[in-house]
Amino acid sequence: MGLQLTAADRAMLAGEEGEGVALAMRVLVATAEAMGAGRLLDIESAHVDGCLYHGPSGLDFARALVDGGARVRVPTTLNVSSLDLLHPELVRLDRRAADEAKALMDAYVALGCRPTWTCAPYQLPERPRLGSQIAWGESNAIVFANSVLGARTERYGDFLDICAAVTGRAPEVGLHTDEGRRASLVVRADGLTDALAANEALYPLLGHVLGRVADTRVAAITGLPPSTGEDHLKALGAAAASAGSVAMFHAVGSTPEAPTLDELADLEAVTVTAAMLEQARIELGGADGAEIDAVCVGTPHYSSRELERLRSLLDGRRCRLPLYVNTSRAALDDFGRGPELEACGVRIVTDTCTYITPILAPGTEVVMTDSAKWAYYAPANLGVRVVFGSTKDCVESAVAGEAVITW
Repeated sequence: MGLQLTAADRAMLAGEEGEGVALAMRVLVATAEAMGAGRLLDIESAHVDGCLYHGPSGLDFARALVDGGARVRVPTTLNVSSLDLLHPELVRLDRRAADEAKALMDAYVALGCRPTWTCAPYQLPERPRLGSQIAWGESNAIVFANSVLGARTERYGDFLDICAAVTGRAPEVGLHTDEGRRASLVVRADGLTDALAANEALYPLLGHVLGRVADTRVAAITGLPPSTGEDHLKALGAAAASAGSVAMFHAVGSTPEAPTLDELADLEAVTVTAAMLEQARIELGGADGAEIDAVCVGTPHYSSRELERLRSLLDGRRCRLPLYVNTSRAALDDFGRGPELEACGVRIVTDTCTYITPILAPGTEVVMTDSAKWAYYAPANLGVRVVFGSTKDCVESAVAGEAVITW
């Protein structure tokens, strides 16, 4: 039967609510038809990734919505931008690019979006409830919302995310449906040694493995330690979304929609071994003994809990190497002890991230990170080599002035 639109959908499409809304609905309808959706559904919130400046087309599209009188219909948060408005001296964009990046940010605020400027909107006080239908962009936010919160979103990229926010509608397909959320693969982490299970680097490395073996499939993970928390699952999901196209996983015993072990009995299974994790470490940056020029943590943005752990690990010691931490304004405010980090030589980055905009000092060649996502994207984005390690390794390396690896 094809895509069936309601009277309200058709009115938006016909321009009865302005040209901006009509533009958004045209994009949404064309995408829904391409996805094979039978109808559109109402959404409760949106998270927009299109506010990151990639060139004139993004700004042109946002301005077309603004000039057409569009406004978002649901609470809408904004992903990272290309600028750090709190620490503008850190960003080394040329003047024209910086001006256009700021104009893009302003356009999305004019559409009624909240200027949250974070890739981790799930760390904000207001976040989607279990079962709520949403339209989120940003790969790590998508996988966290689906997996950890149990909200329902497909992968919404630039332009489509804001179109869903403006119309309040999304295609009823894929991860919005019960069928689309069922596991089709089991990833078993049951046989890992106690030492591996206790190492915080397990989660990004396991996520990298998950992305490689699952690709676009929904997997169920068994055998995660009982101490697994949201920050661990965040790191796992971000890595899986980078190394593959994972938009949802189930962690048995941790996530709200995880099937029982009995339900997994007949599914294809992959057993994670120490050798697979070691290979993941090598792929992400296993340059043991390499000289490093800087350390970057906080991709996705550090939570206030992670900022506190960073402060505790530093314990007042001064960094010999630049240590950058990416975080959100909200997490930094909640943490409330930013000056203590800065006194240790930490460079706090908000509103953006060090792997997507020029912040690292010229001449930086080798960077250490605790983030599988940063390690996956930074070499191509920045032209740097990466050394991967745990958060503790990163801190000890920044203090020592050389790479310290304990994996």
